[in-house]
Amino acid sequence: MAKKNNIPEVDIVVDEAAGVIREVKTDTHLRSKKGHERRVNATIYTILIIMSIIWLCPFVFLVLQSFRGESGGQVAYVIPKQWTLDNYKFLFEGVRVGFGMLIKDTTAIVLTALINVAGVLGIVGCLLRKPKNMLEKSSGNIKAALLVFGAMTLLNFIRAVDSTNCDFVRWFMNTLTIALFCAVIQTIMVLSVSYTLSRMRFKGRKLIMNVVLVLGMFPGFLTMIVLYYLLKTLGLTQAGAIPGLILISCASSGMGYYISKGFFDTIPKSLDESARIDGATRFQVFLKIIMPMAKPIVIYTILMAFMGPWGDYVFASYVAFGHKASYNVAVGLYRWVNTNDYQGYFTKFCAGGVLVAIPITALFMALQKYYVEGVTGGAVKG
Repeated sequence: MAKKNNIPEVDIVVDEAAGVIREVKTDTHLRSKKGHERRVNATIYTILIIMSIIWLCPFVFLVLQSFRGESGGQVAYVIPKQWTLDNYKFLFEGVRVGFGMLIKDTTAIVLTALINVAGVLGIVGCLLRKPKNMLEKSSGNIKAALLVFGAMTLLNFIRAVDSTNCDFVRWFMNTLTIALFCAVIQTIMVLSVSYTLSRMRFKGRKLIMNVVLVLGMFPGFLTMIVLYYLLKTLGLTQAGAIPGLILISCASSGMGYYISKGFFDTIPKSLDESARIDGATRFQVFLKIIMPMAKPIVIYTILMAFMGPWGDYVFASYVAFGHKASYNVAVGLYRWVNTNDYQGYFTKFCAGGVLVAIPITALFMALQKYYVEGVTGGAVKG
């Protein structure tokens, strides 16, 4: 019977100081590279999990308190002893389902909501994708028509809500109106400025970029008093606070071109030159070539423009200045717990906070892929 050869396991070690290669027997007490990596990864994941739990604790507390049936603003326990939906019902007290001549029943309400969604998706598809044939072109026209009809029904809905006695619904619609207008206007302005500074070369270009960079270092709070008196002169405070807030949010939005410009810089300029040789104008290059390739940064810009006014409190509070019908959600909910009965309104405030957080959370989760691509693509110049 052949004798089994016992060959010891060895590690190859390079001794750079001596300039030789040595064979060292494997030491079971030495930490393996894979084991070390597993321990490091486990530590990192543990820290991230703990940070996530700490970050989610306030929101979990808010959700639990919104279902609490006991009165009082502060209690010594987190999980409610009595569960109820009265706090959510309170938010919609006084809502009248009368949306004008167009909407008569629940079926029409659902149909109108679907038309609004289809219209928005249609116009986004028309902007981000170039139609290849007559069928797609006609489809784009149908989507645009759906958007127009959806916008009309939405305005009819807003007009009906304007006559309701429910404060929360009115504040929610004020916030939604401001956020939607800002999302559209800011996106157009930011992308236009970014494309211009990325692709065009003209006198004063670097000077403009430097001046904007310096001005961006000063916080907007420094201009609060000046902006208020300017808006007051134009009649855009209190009763006119909603268009005033839209104007404030969109007026200087072009200054936030940095990330979008960085993303446009990563797109080869040879595509622009080829299209220009074929006879395309600057606008055609921007709309039909650059925009379909810049889908992540477009969605990122829309998301950022929408999120800004959604949680705004400072500007909204002093522009509305005591006019209850012009409050947004943040100002209205704060007034509940600040000027009214804090003990009685606390759980209702939590319920309102949950309803405000749901749309923006769902939107962010649905678009986080494009959010990450937009940030990473525009962070550096390729």
